[in-house]
Amino acid sequence: MGNRLSQIATRTGDDGTTGLGDGTRVSKDHLRVHAMGDVDELNSHLGVLLAEPLPQDVRELLVTIQHELFNLGGELSMPGFELLKTQAVARLDEALAHYNAQLPRLKEFILPAGTRSAALAHVARTVARRAERAVVALGQHEAVRDAARQYLNRLSDLLFVLARVLNRANLDGLGGDDVYWNSERLKRDDAGG
Repeated sequence: MGNRLSQIATRTGDDGTTGLGDGTRVSKDHLRVHAMGDVDELNSHLGVLLAEPLPQDVRELLVTIQHELFNLGGELSMPGFELLKTQAVARLDEALAHYNAQLPRLKEFILPAGTRSAALAHVARTVARRAERAVVALGQHEAVRDAARQYLNRLSDLLFVLARVLNRANLDGLGGDDVYWNSERLKRDDAGG
């Protein structure tokens, strides 16, 4: 494969536009650019998560997801093009079922907390939800394949589950379980009222 990026600072965006993969130029606040940016940010958060100690199977899964997110970003940058395969959504469904089966059922809401790796997974989860909203917004104005939206939806669910897995893995010694929300109802129940 040849050099794809021969020049980083092109100055072509100085006028507030950016080039899509098909060569068209759009405003930097275009819905498509928002969706691309949110997917890129999500991928970057996964890169930070991958810098943490992780179980090897989780690490391998996240690396695969990073490549798939890059495909999704490429697809978003080229209207009408397909890079993210539908099998990628099925792979997330399988991972979700696999990791969720290992966890105790939730009886209360949990906080995005615990180990550093779990907290980073929660941050990535919230960015995945934002990226999903951006893709939905884009889809209301332009054609977007269902797989793009579905992938981000499943990924946010998977990242929630992986946060719980990472708390239990406790690789930094600061976790061990979910961090439960201390709701007002729980306070009343504990106080006997």
